[in-house]
Amino acid sequence: MDELQDLYREVILDHNRQPRNFGELADADHVIEGVNPLCGDKMTLYVKVRDGKVQDIMFKGTGCAISVASSSLMTERVKGASVHATLDLFDKVHDLLTGANETPPEDLDKLAALAGVREYPTRVKCASLGWHALKAALAGRDDRPVTTE
Repeated sequence: MDELQDLYREVILDHNRQPRNFGELADADHVIEGVNPLCGDKMTLYVKVRDGKVQDIMFKGTGCAISVASSSLMTERVKGASVHATLDLFDKVHDLLTGANETPPEDLDKLAALAGVREYPTRVKCASLGWHALKAALAGRDDRPVTTE
């Protein structure tokens, strides 16, 4: 478990300091706002879908290290993935964050580091904000903000 906690700290710090895919995407098909009132996280997610795949994805906003790092990891992982695979990944990450899956599936790679969030239940919403925004965007529900409440 110490090894997973070390990985958690290392990955979260790296992706918070240097978030991947951070900024606006001018030609996005979906633009969705996300808010976590409990922690103060606010983000905008930009998603471009072509031929059933997430062709491009970016985010911007302010939030705690966990929120920023989780969104960064998410964008890095789903860029180029099919919408179907992305939604399957959402389910795996959700189970990981909520404790429904005690052992991270091997195919999560760096996302397995998010399992460390379970140790801090109040932070699960921080880690899941970007993921819920992505799921809503892919469902075409980007006409209203996503909230963790």
